[in-house]
Amino acid sequence: MKRVLTALVLIPVALGLIFFAPPMIVRAALALVGALCLHEFFGLMRGMGFHPFSMAGLTAGAMLIVVPTLPHPGFLVALCLLLLGTATLDKHPVEETFSSASSTLFGVVYTCAPFALATHLHSLSPHWIFLPLLVVWAGDSAAYYVGRAIGHRKLAPRVSPGKTWEGTIGSVVFGTTVGAAYLHFVHPIELTPWVMVALPCVVNVAGQIGDLAQSALKRGAGAKDSGTLLPGHGGVLDRMDGALFAFPAVYLFLAILG
Repeated sequence: MKRVLTALVLIPVALGLIFFAPPMIVRAALALVGALCLHEFFGLMRGMGFHPFSMAGLTAGAMLIVVPTLPHPGFLVALCLLLLGTATLDKHPVEETFSSASSTLFGVVYTCAPFALATHLHSLSPHWIFLPLLVVWAGDSAAYYVGRAIGHRKLAPRVSPGKTWEGTIGSVVFGTTVGAAYLHFVHPIELTPWVMVALPCVVNVAGQIGDLAQSALKRGAGAKDSGTLLPGHGGVLDRMDGALFAFPAVYLFLAILG
């Protein structure tokens, strides 16, 4: 019940922000979600024995999303220099400098760079940012119910024992169907049939890979959830793990199409 009630609150808020809020408010909201994901990621890293530079990472991650001109390779160079500079002032042991800087940099790229790409998708059309969320949410629901009903063959037992091949296939089929229907009936731009099917299929697969990737991080840290902020869902990173891979998938797909 908590899971359903949380979704009933979050979905209208997400729809209102995506389709009706000014672009700067959307950027701020994405930066907040990205920062929460990064904060929870740092918690997982500490569970693995790493000591990331939290303040430097959170600052860099928020800037990456909020400032329109920052999604650029030069930003990563500047971030590396910032982290090395932080290391000289931080109280962490010198021997941990490399691991601390590396885990911080990886966290920013993993959790915040996808939201930076999402701001570009939103500038093209709010539909391009909502589509991956819709496909991931639909796919997650299908994987859960199909897996419980007929799931027997384990997908990745060492990473996520509850996931099955049957649930994965159900997720691809249902997520792709929902995404294709959205592109056909709701999206204002006319697309070819193969794009309407291929795009949500790619997004669904990317989202499921993102889910498994985050499950691996949690298992490595010995944690059941990344946080407790969302009742019934765990942490924000638990809810957005698929979107972290789905946003770049849409961005690259559209870039290839030109």
